[in-house]
Amino acid sequence: MFAMLPLLFLYPPPKATSSKTHKAMPEAVWIARLKRFADTGAWPEGNRPAPKQKRWHELYQRIEKCPMQSRSQSLFGTVKSCTCGFHSQKQSSTTPQPSAVAPAQAQPASAAQTTGPQASAAQMMAAQAHQETRPEASAVPAAAQVPAVGAEGHKKRPPLNLFMFNRPRFGGKPGAAARPNLALARRQTETQGIEGQSSVSSAPVSTASSAPPQPQTEAPVAVPVVTAAAVSGESGASQLLSPPSAPQLPRLWAEGLPAEDHAWMVKALFKMGATGKLELQDHLKLWYYPPQPSNLYHQAPSPSRFFAHALLVWMPYRLWKVKVVCPNASCGGRQLTGAGLHKRARRVMDVDRIYNMVTETLICKKCKASHVSWSQAVLQQLDLGHRAEFRVIMTQKYACDVRVIRLLRERGLGNSPTRVLKQLWENHTEQWLQRVALYTGNCVAFLQRPGLLPVTFPEPPERAAVPSCRWLLSVYSQDILTRLDDIKANITSTYGSILKMDSTKKITNKLAGTAKGTALWLTSVGNEYGQILMSVLTAQEGSGLDQMAHDLVRRYAQAGVDPPVALYVDCGCCAEAETTKLQARFSGWPDLVVRLDIWHFMRRIALACTTNAHQLYPAFMAQLSACIFEWDAGDLALLRQAKAQQLQIQGIFSADVDRHLTREERALHCRRRTRGEDTTIRLLEELFTTLRGPRGKDSLGVPLFDVERLDEIWRVQRKHVKCIQDPPGVALYCKTGELTKGFVRLPVLRCARGSTSLESFHLHLNRFIPGTSANSLNFQLYLLEGLHRWNQDRRIAALATEPSGLCCYSGNLLHSVNQNYQQLFGRKLVPEFCPPSQYTGELIGLQYLFRQTGQPLQDMNPDSEETAQLIEEHDAVADQEEDEGFSDFTKDPTARATTSSTQAPDTTSFMQARGTTSSTLASGMSSSTLSPAMSSMLSPANSSTLAPATSSTLAPGTPFSMLAPNVDPGDASDEDETVAVDDQNMPGYQHVDRLAEYLVGLRDQTSFCLTNLQARQIIELWENLDERDKQRVVYAARHQDRLLSGRFRTPKRPSKTPGVESATRCVLGASSAPAQWPDCCRLVENIFVRLCALHPCPKRKGKGAVSRWSLILSDYHKIRTLVLSNARVMEGTDIQIVEVNQTTLIQWHNNRQKRQELSVLLQGTALPPVVSVSEEPLQEARVLPAEPVPAQQEHQYYLPENTEGQATQRPTPHPILPKGTTKRQLFVVLPTAAAATAVSAAEATAAPASIVPQVITQAGQPVVFFQYVLPDTSGATQKRPYRRTVQANTCKKCGQFRTAETGHSQFRGRVYCPSFEALTRQQWLEEMRKSK
Repeated sequence: MFAMLPLLFLYPPPKATSSKTHKAMPEAVWIARLKRFADTGAWPEGNRPAPKQKRWHELYQRIEKCPMQSRSQSLFGTVKSCTCGFHSQKQSSTTPQPSAVAPAQAQPASAAQTTGPQASAAQMMAAQAHQETRPEASAVPAAAQVPAVGAEGHKKRPPLNLFMFNRPRFGGKPGAAARPNLALARRQTETQGIEGQSSVSSAPVSTASSAPPQPQTEAPVAVPVVTAAAVSGESGASQLLSPPSAPQLPRLWAEGLPAEDHAWMVKALFKMGATGKLELQDHLKLWYYPPQPSNLYHQAPSPSRFFAHALLVWMPYRLWKVKVVCPNASCGGRQLTGAGLHKRARRVMDVDRIYNMVTETLICKKCKASHVSWSQAVLQQLDLGHRAEFRVIMTQKYACDVRVIRLLRERGLGNSPTRVLKQLWENHTEQWLQRVALYTGNCVAFLQRPGLLPVTFPEPPERAAVPSCRWLLSVYSQDILTRLDDIKANITSTYGSILKMDSTKKITNKLAGTAKGTALWLTSVGNEYGQILMSVLTAQEGSGLDQMAHDLVRRYAQAGVDPPVALYVDCGCCAEAETTKLQARFSGWPDLVVRLDIWHFMRRIALACTTNAHQLYPAFMAQLSACIFEWDAGDLALLRQAKAQQLQIQGIFSADVDRHLTREERALHCRRRTRGEDTTIRLLEELFTTLRGPRGKDSLGVPLFDVERLDEIWRVQRKHVKCIQDPPGVALYCKTGELTKGFVRLPVLRCARGSTSLESFHLHLNRFIPGTSANSLNFQLYLLEGLHRWNQDRRIAALATEPSGLCCYSGNLLHSVNQNYQQLFGRKLVPEFCPPSQYTGELIGLQYLFRQTGQPLQDMNPDSEETAQLIEEHDAVADQEEDEGFSDFTKDPTARATTSSTQAPDTTSFMQARGTTSSTLASGMSSSTLSPAMSSMLSPANSSTLAPATSSTLAPGTPFSMLAPNVDPGDASDEDETVAVDDQNMPGYQHVDRLAEYLVGLRDQTSFCLTNLQARQIIELWENLDERDKQRVVYAARHQDRLLSGRFRTPKRPSKTPGVESATRCVLGASSAPAQWPDCCRLVENIFVRLCALHPCPKRKGKGAVSRWSLILSDYHKIRTLVLSNARVMEGTDIQIVEVNQTTLIQWHNNRQKRQELSVLLQGTALPPVVSVSEEPLQEARVLPAEPVPAQQEHQYYLPENTEGQATQRPTPHPILPKGTTKRQLFVVLPTAAAATAVSAAEATAAPASIVPQVITQAGQPVVFFQYVLPDTSGATQKRPYRRTVQANTCKKCGQFRTAETGHSQFRGRVYCPSFEALTRQQWLEEMRKSK
């Protein structure tokens, strides 16, 4: 092959006449681009050289005029010569071929062999310049400058080539029958020449000659290297025989798509037309997938099949023949027609890969406007089924699959943009590495096979970069804009009978841009189900909410919904005047009752405490709640019964069931009401009087109250006691379901009292805005999306029917599916969905703030340039964001935990302290899993004696052990000297103490075994125990629901039995059994009480000291070993000495000390009962509606009809064959003249009107010719002049004409509207001129 030499030195560099502000492109880059243009026929990148760049423009023109640039062979098969010097010349087999590696001194001689005088001079100058600029080339030793195999003079063995092997002629395996064709001379491929010359020079223009010198027998022979591209498995040896030019993609497509996708896309999409140009295939598909790698490779693998990407052909007009009309109103609904392919292709980011997308261009023949098929003007006219096929969200530069944006929609559960970006990064990297592993594995396997020539493989393409968080948020905003009408309609279609109103300041700090610092409060209004009716940003409270209140009243009136009956607020509940400001603000609802949130009232009273770390502070808050509320007797008795049976299943025998009831359980299953104004004031004053004296001091002498502050706070807040009372006749509770606990069915209730749901909403409201800040448009979009999803989640929970199990927030999709399902199958697929009402036009979020501050309202048109610019503006998102919780706030702060002076430590409290759960505690456990004694206790006959039915039969603090049959209060006087009770007032404790005393005494003996006398003594003491103490310890469920880390974490398919993973980790992972708390039974607890008394402090040992807890556990383990190692004790008793570690010991000891200290402080203090029961039953809870209430004026969803196959397309023209050259005259001989006349008449009948048949007699015979007659254009009408159909353009903001008379103006594409701008026109123009 002839080498290509540049013509760089034929033109001297131009002289610099003036200083340039930009940096010129290096000469090496120009040479590389020209070389690539000569090799491929397409300009690689950037702009072509302009005519003013004379130096490079002449080289570019010379390459275009070169005969070898046509990529075709001559008519007679002769080899074309290169006239530009940039093409690689191929010679015939008879011409002596130069070696790919030639000596440095032979380069000028070989360069002179180039065809053409100009090219020869250019090549010689380039070779000389290359030799001067590369001194290391001349220093190459002679041994390294060796000829290649197959050079001239290599007579012993002809060079090998793929053409030397013939296919088998008589059957058999091809490999066994292959034989070399020695009669055919070897050709050196272009790839071999390039590989050979790479070892000598790395210049951008190759200077290797194509004529081989004589071989040197002394030097080692360099074996030619064949790259994988030359003999790849996909193309095989056909690449060596392929034509010089192959079909190419459109230029802009080739620039935007990866190189590995070019070949298969051309083959899949295009075909060669009759004119020699590429045309689209007749039957296109929506998705095309590249050919996959072969199972077995007999040729070198190429990376194209391993790293090719899928293709989305979005051409709805061509694929489905949908009818799309021009969006211009003046065109009158004229249909758009196809105008060919769009010039650019897009790369779309998916969840784990990148795929390509191409589209078509549609044009209107009337207004000549063109529309791309992925524009909103075309997509909005497609029906929902075909529109869903386009799952791409377009931006100015990139495109994103909608499946990526679905990961960002749920603004909670740790779903920050940074987390999504890292997940995408991981998915793309893992997918790319898997393909690299497959490609390199096949290459290594192929390389290890025996072959004739060594093969090199190209490196895989680079991984596609994942965009930043800002781009993800921009695409997320674009997705919200397409659903904005549905979101607003859903927000303004929310109603309620009990409203709550509250404000917060946290989210206002995230507002950035021009609106930064203008918002002070975000005020929200919710209903009894936790839904949000309205959320607005205001510059001030009070009078700033008048417009919002007026819009809410108007919403109820237009929808025909009954007005609400109660409104809970945190301030402004009452006033000295007859009408408060809130009542005046909601004057459209005259019967509305305004109430103060009770939790805010309790927090105001708590400000009188000196500190919330006081020992009596928890007890005071519990008593404060008891002074305000009283529980329903029936609900509380049912809960006590269920809790008592659950404790018995767990093996816990407690005298006081109330101390095991948590405040969450009482708030979830029991109703309560306020006591009334007079009773509440009396109880509160008694509480203040009791705790303001010496009885209100802790063990350090610190008082609970600041007396002066308490007096002032009570003087102000006393008038608000009437504001916290329940509205008369209003059902505040709603039954949402049922659950089973201890074989008892308990109702699940939801309370509408107070503004607790809004407090929960405000905790998560800050999560709606991702990142640290957002401009006004993005802030508004994120807020609307968060409100919509929050309401939809709670709207489903507000129905009594079971949900369908489908999770979708798209209203138009649900509405379309329900309509089709109702028409086809007679039912709705998603019955809980109901179309919302029409958007009432209320101002939401920032729009309300802009109305107050006078700023113009935002333009939220998805196609406007201003909207696209604002969407792209995002502040930097932090790399690390904390995990985001998004659960509903169910805890009622007014339901305080139970405190009593006689409380004892319980296992449940310790489990909660350790973070474990007891939700699965034997709620579904059958009696077959329990001992016979426990089964008899759970029988229906005995269950009635464990828990009373009403409060009249058993007081709240009455211990259940007093009803046991083995305790007779009348005979207690005879046993007063011997019978003892524990801190829970359970008898038989004296026998437990004696056995514990004997066991503790065994710790001092040195022997690790018990004598028969000692064993018999232990058995006798055991026999004296009460029956309750002889029962086996039933361990409470202390396992975690899911193990999220470690060797034994929960698998993808967990076991149906809870706690299996925890049991596996305890048995296989730990060195001992799981530890228990000392209060699991009275015997073990008594042993530890004695051991704690024996070891009050650490013990010094040598230079160090042994801790107190180590001494206690050492003695306990000694006792446990003695008992467990004796067979007589283990067979004669059911004694259980459980495993206890230092953690459980310290927790039990600390809680016991705190509880005893509190009982000492409250001893003798007369406080009202914590759990007070009402004498009268409460109002029944409301039942959830079975189905949503339909709206009177439903929101109209825009659902275009399916127009598939209705578009009229132009027929495909038949190809016109070129007219051949007539070489000789042809005569038509007809049998008779009549036959000729008949033929001419038939042809004349069948011919169109514009074709005139003419019969010409030639050589005595009639011949029929057809001559086309051009129509007469002399009287053709001129083009119709353009006539304006409207007076002026219309402003999109105000709807008026955009003229000077209406006050409008325009400056460089920006429109001034006086209705929405705060500045005058002159001021606005001056600002625009300054900012240009």
